[in-house]
Amino acid sequence: MTDIGDIRAAAERARGHIHRTPLLEAEALNRLAGRRVLIKAECLQITGSFKARGGWAAVSALDPETRSRGVLAYSSGNHAQGVARAAAAFGIPAVIIMPADAPVVKVEGTRAWGAEVVTYDRKNESREEIGAALAEKRGLTLVKPYDDPNVIAGQGTAGLEIAVQAAEADVREADVLVCCGGGGLSAGIALALEADAPGLRLRTVEPEGFDDTARSLVAGKRLENGSLTGSVCDAILTPSPGELTFPVLQRLAGPGIRVTDAEALQAVALAFRHLRIVVEPGGAVALAAALFHGDGIGGDTVIAVASGGNVDPDLFAEVIRAA
Repeated sequence: MTDIGDIRAAAERARGHIHRTPLLEAEALNRLAGRRVLIKAECLQITGSFKARGGWAAVSALDPETRSRGVLAYSSGNHAQGVARAAAAFGIPAVIIMPADAPVVKVEGTRAWGAEVVTYDRKNESREEIGAALAEKRGLTLVKPYDDPNVIAGQGTAGLEIAVQAAEADVREADVLVCCGGGGLSAGIALALEADAPGLRLRTVEPEGFDDTARSLVAGKRLENGSLTGSVCDAILTPSPGELTFPVLQRLAGPGIRVTDAEALQAVALAFRHLRIVVEPGGAVALAAALFHGDGIGGDTVIAVASGGNVDPDLFAEVIRAA
C-alpha cells in the first residue's frame, strides 16, 4: 500500500523531470462561484496532464535490467503520454494500448514520444487481456493507469505541492476537488494532504452517468459503470474504482460530486477565458463542480485540480465559439 514515504520518494526522483504546476486564481471565477476558487493547473504539466507524474514515478522505480526490456500501458491518452515520455527519457521501448476512439491529439501525442500504439475496441475487447498477452510475449513491464503503488505515489506529488501552495495562499481548510477516473490522482493527493495539510479534504468529481466512485463511496464497496462510452469526458471513464485506490478514498475522501457534460464544457470555456489555460472536458470536471455545485461545498475557499489539457482541437474550438 502506498504511503507518504513513497510519495516523498517519488517527489525526489521527479526533481528536474516534473513541473511544479501553479495554483491559479481569477476574480471572475471567484464571483461566479461565490467563494475563492484556486485552480491547480496540471494541464500545464509535461505531456499536458498529471499523468506525467505517475508515469515517471513508475518507470524510474524499476530496476535497470527490468526497465531496459521496456514498458507497456493501456490508456485513453494521458497515462499513455506520461509513460511514453518517461520511457523516451530512459531510452527504452514503450507499447501503449489505446481505444480506437481516443482523441486523435492524444494518439498523436503518444506516438510523438516514440511509443508504439496498439488500438482496440473498448466496447468489445479487453485492454487488460490484450496488455497481458503483449507483456508476456515481449517481456514488457505493465504500468497500470491507477492501480499501481508507484503510480499512486507519483500522482501524490501533486498533493505535496497543493499543501505548500495552499499554505502560501493562507488556506488552511478547504475542499480539494479532483477529477476522478480510477482514483490514482485522488488517492495520491488524499494521502499527501493527510500528512501535510489535514485541514484540506479530498472530494472526487465525475461525469453524471459515470459516477462509479461517488456511488461506491455511498455503498461502501466498489461498483461498476454500466458503460465506458457516452460522455465527452473520455479521460476519466473507467470501469470501477481501483482495488488499491478505493480503500484510500473510503478512509479519506468526502462525498463525491457529479457534473454534467454541459457543465464540464462550460468550465473548459471559462478556464480559457479567465485563466488563459486549455483544459480538456475530463480535466475540467473539478472546476465545473467548484463553479456550479457550490451548495455541496463548505467553506469560503475551494481548490480544484485542472487535471489535463489534451483536448481535441476541433472540440475545443467549438466550445470556445459557443461560449
